[in-house]
Amino acid sequence: MNQVKLNVEELKSFVKHMIVNNQTIQAQGKVPVAVNIEGNAGLGKTSAIMQLGQELGKQVVKLNLAQLEELGDLVGFPVKEYQVKNAEGKTLWITEQEIELAGTKGYRVVDKRMSHAAPEWIQGKGEGGILILDDYTRADQRFTQATMELLDRQEYVSWKLPKDWHIVLTTNPDNGDYNVTSLDVAQKTRFISVELKFDVDVWAKWAETAGIDGRCINFLLMHPESITQRINPRSVTTFFNAITSIEDFDSNLPLIQMIGEGSVGPEFAGLFTMFINNKLDRIISPKDILEKDAQYVLNTLTNVIGKDDEYRADIASVLATRLVNYSLNFSTKHSIPQEMVDRLVVLSTESNVFTEDLKYRLVKDIINGNKVKFAKLIMNQEVMKMAIN
Repeated sequence: MNQVKLNVEELKSFVKHMIVNNQTIQAQGKVPVAVNIEGNAGLGKTSAIMQLGQELGKQVVKLNLAQLEELGDLVGFPVKEYQVKNAEGKTLWITEQEIELAGTKGYRVVDKRMSHAAPEWIQGKGEGGILILDDYTRADQRFTQATMELLDRQEYVSWKLPKDWHIVLTTNPDNGDYNVTSLDVAQKTRFISVELKFDVDVWAKWAETAGIDGRCINFLLMHPESITQRINPRSVTTFFNAITSIEDFDSNLPLIQMIGEGSVGPEFAGLFTMFINNKLDRIISPKDILEKDAQYVLNTLTNVIGKDDEYRADIASVLATRLVNYSLNFSTKHSIPQEMVDRLVVLSTESNVFTEDLKYRLVKDIINGNKVKFAKLIMNQEVMKMAIN
């Protein structure tokens, strides 16, 4: 069965809708619908949902089912309960430890049963939360079978999830490349499945906010095809973080190659080395584009991007993307100085460094990203004409 493929931003929007929808149907007495996020390792399935939980102010519990050994850690441990009754006919179910106290209040035992105590991970939790069942199909079948009751009714024997809780599963593809257990039809019909895909533009936006080395962001924007099942964003980020303290890549190629081969493999490392040999790691940064002397910036951009038959559309596209992401990230923590507005106006209306489509994208994405902070930008008549076309 084909599944909808979403990037991280689309995934968060979809899960947010499911949460709102679940709140509606739960108010009608229906059981909330669970979501399964399938995707290759390292794409950010779990971190995206944890981030969404923080944004929505929800409690988040992550259980890595593949790492649990005792079933009780998931569903709680069996306990013996006793039903007691007083002279007025009032009955209660209590634990063995409470029998003596109940006897002093006039209760006597009339029945007993085996039950389950609520597991530790849910104790003390109130309304509103997300339960992430991580690596769902890597778990022992005992655990996946036990979760069927949670998926069906959001409860297990004698305890239940609090109101406004939502279950999200994460799984790897069952395509022979991962050590996973196949799900049968009875299990698959208990949730809605979507597939997470890699999107370099979404990654680049995240990388800007996460402080990933700008030279490395440039590389991946130029080579998004380097992300594969075996070389995923998580391993690439690890590689980038391991070399970020190296100021001069060119003088440290053997070290970078060694680190690369140990983290992302020789093919990726070789491609990155070629990127350095071509001096592409020295591309001017978006911060310098916006802050340094205007003529110096325009001359530098022309030399880097070229013109006419030697125009490097790939480099121009990378720089336009970096400018948008840097500007929007800057706007989250600072007011926008007039000098930055003026420079953006020059780049989008006066200079010939970027093509018309890139100028349009630059203006549109920045204004749509933060209309309040960049209100001065749209006040420019040339920018306004471009934005409304």
